[in-house]
Amino acid sequence: MSAARPGGRRPVLVRAVAGIREDLAAAKLRDPAARGALEIALLYPGLHAIWAHRVWHALWRRRARFLARAGSQVTRWLTGIEIHPGARIGRRFFIDHGMGIVIGETAKVGDDVMLYHGVTLGGRTRDSGKRHPTLGDGVAVGAGAKILGPIMIGAGSAVGANAVVTRDAPPDSVLVGVPAKARPRKAGEDTRALLAAPEYII
Repeated sequence: MSAARPGGRRPVLVRAVAGIREDLAAAKLRDPAARGALEIALLYPGLHAIWAHRVWHALWRRRARFLARAGSQVTRWLTGIEIHPGARIGRRFFIDHGMGIVIGETAKVGDDVMLYHGVTLGGRTRDSGKRHPTLGDGVAVGAGAKILGPIMIGAGSAVGANAVVTRDAPPDSVLVGVPAKARPRKAGEDTRALLAAPEYII
């Protein structure tokens, strides 16, 4: 018998538990140092930050803005990861190490995205409206990279460590440099190395 309610919506608790299980599986898949679900659940600050963000984002959407902002600041103090409660984060989001992550209010992050430590999804203007980047599904962003402004990084792209990205990139791009330049991702190309060590000198 289905646990779904009329209209196809599952109870909140069931959806929350399913989301946590997805997050644990995503962490195990992406981190070769991960040894088990209990260790991941208790010791991974990136997961703690995203789990807390889901609560603060729900409050933000219900116009409890002060409480949402206060909660996000507590999460920042505890994890070193700052995610504005207005940011929209997809499923199976994974932050490796995590310290120094900043994600702005109007940022949008797709499903299966991975960020390393020191990444900023920031703005370049004080104007209202969309100010922060959008990351498509399956994007990976290397340590220390800055993605700035209301730009779109296409699905399946990889952003190298310490890159500074200020322009749109099509799907399946590789972006390295300051300022970053996009090139097509080659078939079968393994981009994991550039996420931790850039292929250029700053």
